[in-house]
Amino acid sequence: MLIHRTQDPQWLANAYVVAPAANGPALWIDGQGQHDELHAFVAEQGLTIDTILLTHHHIDHLEGVEEVRARYGAPTCASAQAKDLIAGFVTVDRVLGETEHLTAGGLDIRCLPTPGHAAGHLAFLIDGSDVFTGDVLFNGTVGGTRAPGHTTLSDLRTSVVDVLLSLPDATVVHPGHTLPTTIAAEKASNPFVGYWQGELAPLNEAVVAWGDAATLLVWGPDYDGGHKALVRWADGTEDIVGGSKVERS
Repeated sequence: MLIHRTQDPQWLANAYVVAPAANGPALWIDGQGQHDELHAFVAEQGLTIDTILLTHHHIDHLEGVEEVRARYGAPTCASAQAKDLIAGFVTVDRVLGETEHLTAGGLDIRCLPTPGHAAGHLAFLIDGSDVFTGDVLFNGTVGGTRAPGHTTLSDLRTSVVDVLLSLPDATVVHPGHTLPTTIAAEKASNPFVGYWQGELAPLNEAVVAWGDAATLLVWGPDYDGGHKALVRWADGTEDIVGGSKVERS
C-alpha cells in the first residue's frame, strides 16, 4: 500500500493520499490546504483519485478540499451528521453509513463510528491494516471534547477503547495531526488509554479549567508539544481539554 502524508505548519493537520499500488486508483483523506506535495505524489505515481474521505467537519480538515474535488472530479464522502455540519464549507457528494463497508480507490474500507471530538466523526480502516483516526486517537494522546460540534467524553472513550483499541495491535494509526503510531503503542503508553483501562491512577488534583473549578484526573501530552487534560467538573461530568486552559497550583 502507498500512503503519503502532508502536514500543514499552522494546525499541524494531516492530509493523505492512499493507494494499493502505483498507476491505479487512490483515495484522498481530509484536507488542510497544503496539498502541492500530495498533488505531485499523485502525478509521480500515476494515480487517479476516485474518492475523497472526510473524517469530520472541522475546518483544519476541510481546507482546500473543494479544490481537490474539482481537480480530480472525485466525490467527497462523509457521515450524515458531518455533512450537516460541513454544509457551507465543502460539498459532500455521498453520505456514508457509520458502519459502512465499501470499496474505493482500489481499497477495502470499513467506516468506524468514532464520535466524541465531533458528532458524526468517522475513522477509516483500510485493507484491515491501517486506520485513519482523524481527531480521536493521536500518537500519545486523544482528541478533545470542547471543540465545536463535540459530543461527550463517554462517546470519546467508547470510540477509543471499544472501537479503535479493539483493532489488532499491529494496526498502524494515521491520525489527523502529526505522527503515526500503532494500536499496540497506544495501549502501552497513552496516559488517557491507561486511565480508561484502569492501569493509571487518577491525579485527583484541584484545578481551574476554562475558569471553573474542576478535578484533574489525567495530565498528558498533546500533539503540538503542549498538554491535554482529563478533568471532572463539579457536576460529575468529564471532558478532555487543552492543557493551556488548565490552571494548576
